Order: sequence, then structure tokens, then C-alpha cells
Amino acid sequence: MTKNELLDCHDRIKPFIHNTPVLTSSQINKIAGADLYFKCDNFQKMGAFKMRGATNAILQLSDKQKKRGVVTHSSGNFAQALSLAAHSIGIKAYIVMPSNATEIKKTAVKGYKGELIECEPNLKAREIAAKEIEQSKGATFIHPSNDNDVILGQGTACKELLYEFNNLEYVLTPVGGGGLIAGSALAAKFFGNNCKVIGAEPFEADDAYRSLKSGKIETNDNTNTIADGLKTQLGDKNFPIIQREVHSIIRITENEIIESMKIIWERLKIICEPSCSLPLAAIIKNKAFFKNKKLGIIISGGNVDLNNLPF
Repeated sequence: MTKNELLDCHDRIKPFIHNTPVLTSSQINKIAGADLYFKCDNFQKMGAFKMRGATNAILQLSDKQKKRGVVTHSSGNFAQALSLAAHSIGIKAYIVMPSNATEIKKTAVKGYKGELIECEPNLKAREIAAKEIEQSKGATFIHPSNDNDVILGQGTACKELLYEFNNLEYVLTPVGGGGLIAGSALAAKFFGNNCKVIGAEPFEADDAYRSLKSGKIETNDNTNTIADGLKTQLGDKNFPIIQREVHSIIRITENEIIESMKIIWERLKIICEPSCSLPLAAIIKNKAFFKNKKLGIIISGGNVDLNNLPF
């Protein structure tokens, strides 16, 4: 993927997305010992960065494909993103969600006019249900993270951040399916000034960390983490980008996730999901490495079940 492709992608999706604000906090800077710039995509349409990639993927479809609609499987934010993006563009979206997905996210999908199909809470069941809709409805499958158009779309958040603050030394993102970190790494390469990207991942779902170590895509036997958005694994399209362009991945404990989330709520005065708090936790955990550096953080989403907070 090229610089021009990312520029074209951003121009394409601008009418459908927000250029989200960047927040700073002198108190968090003191805690971290560095200058932090929070790119707040929790203020994005539908509350997460995934609106960017979903919109780009749909806009790249042919007219014939658009008439037949799109389908995906997702436990949360991409389900909402594809529903809203499809509705905004005027096409049908079929959304396969595991039965144990949070009610707030199921309700949001319906509110964005997505057609919700529930399945057993495992990857195989999700894939089978999505494939059935592909075949019966003729809908185009769009993967939440392992799709080049999605990856480019997700990279626009980091692009916007670097246009506003071009002296950042590192940008940190959470790592789940790999779309955000891969897109951010491309944006840093094309638009940063020797800026590197670092990922943050739960110990309880550290497949990306292990994948970088082994050189092949690893999976998780268990994903017992409150960072529900990070339970997915890398794919064959985003993993090579991550291998080439990502500096490193830092693993975070469950307690560190919760403490970092508290700091963001208390000091920045914004709602963020557990998944979003990992980059700040990574900085606090590695103060010596990040000391006095200028750092960007992608706050990836704010779709939280307020009845089920971890604090």
C-alpha cells in the first residue's frame, strides 16, 4: 500500500467521518514523564475508529456489489461501524454477532439499521454464519481488520494526528485484529518524521506479541481479558505490515489496564473502553524508555457498558 492510496482513502471517507480532536493533560504528562497527545476516536461516529475502515471498504465496492449489501462478523465495534457506514451510504448490512456480545452493542447495530444475526460465541460459528449470508444474499464479506481497504481507512486516524503534530517520536495503539496498528504504521511511515509505532496488548491475549517473536501468525487458546475489543487475532494482510513497520508490542496486565483506564476517565474526563487504555499503560510501565519523548496515543473507542465497568 502506498502513500497516495492512503491520501486517496482519506479524501474518499472525509464526508462520512469526523476529524476527531486531540487532547492533552499536564497531569497525565507528569504521571507518564512524557508529552502525550491523545487522538480521541472515541468521538468518532458510532464511537470508534472502525468507522473509518468500514466506510472506505464500502465505498470501494462496485455498484453491483453495493446493491447486494455487505456482511461481517464482529463482537462489537466493527459491527456498529459497518452498520452505520452502510446506512450512511444507502446499502444493506448483515451483521453476525456472537450471542454473548454486550446488549449495548447489539442495540447499537439495530439502531444503525444493521440486520443482526446471532450465533454461538466462537470464531467457527461466526465464519459459518457469515458465509451462509454471502451465499444466500450475494452480500460482500468485509473483514473487520484483515482487509486492505479497512487497514487504509484505520490509518487515517494516525494520519490526522501526524498532520496536527508532526514531531511525534512514537505513536501507540492497542492491538486486536491488527487493522489499526497496521494502518497507523503505514501512516507513520508516510507522514511521520522518523515516527515509529508501538502496540499494546493484554497478556491474556498476546497473540500479536508472540507472532512477532515466532514470525508466523499465532492464536490464543484463552482470551480472559476485560479488553473485549482485543480478543481477535492478526490476519495474512495486516501481519506482514506489522512485521515490517511496527517497532514492538508491549504486554499489559489486567490490573494495569484498569488503572490506566481510571487515569483517562479521571484526568482527561472522557469515556474510553478498556481496550483503549493499554497504550497509556504501556507508557507508564516503561517510563525510562519513553521519558521526555513526544508520544501519540490512539484512543480507539468509547462504547462502554456503563453497568459493567471494571472500577
